[in-house]
Amino acid sequence: MSKARSALGKYGEDLAARRLAQAGMTVLQRNWRAGRTGEIDIVARDGDVLVVCEVKTRRGGGYEHPMAAVTPEKAARLRGLAERWVHAHGGAPPGGVRIDLVGVLLPHRGAPCVEHARGVA
Repeated sequence: MSKARSALGKYGEDLAARRLAQAGMTVLQRNWRAGRTGEIDIVARDGDVLVVCEVKTRRGGGYEHPMAAVTPEKAARLRGLAERWVHAHGGAPPGGVRIDLVGVLLPHRGAPCVEHARGVA
C-alpha cells in the first residue's frame, strides 16, 4: 500500500473514531489484526453492544461511494473477525455484537462527509 493511500485510510479512521465518540460510543481498539485473516478498523462499545466497525474512505471523484464497499464476502469476513475478537477478549457482551460501517467521502473542496450505518452485516 502506498504512503498516500495509507495516510488517507488513517485520516478516514481518525474521522470515523471521532464520529463514533460523538455518538456516545467508546472506542476500545483500532486496527486489530487477526493474523493473516484480516483487520478490524475500529472496535467500540455502544452501551452493552460490541461494535465492529469497518471504515471506508474515498476521495471525491469517479470512485464508488464508500458505503457500497461492503460486499457479501466482506460482510462474512467481518463477521468472522468479530467472532475472533470476541473469543480473544473473553466473550460477547450482554448486548451482543453489531457490525457497522463508516463511510468517509473527501470532496475536492469543503469538509469531509462522514456517514455512519449501523448493523450492516
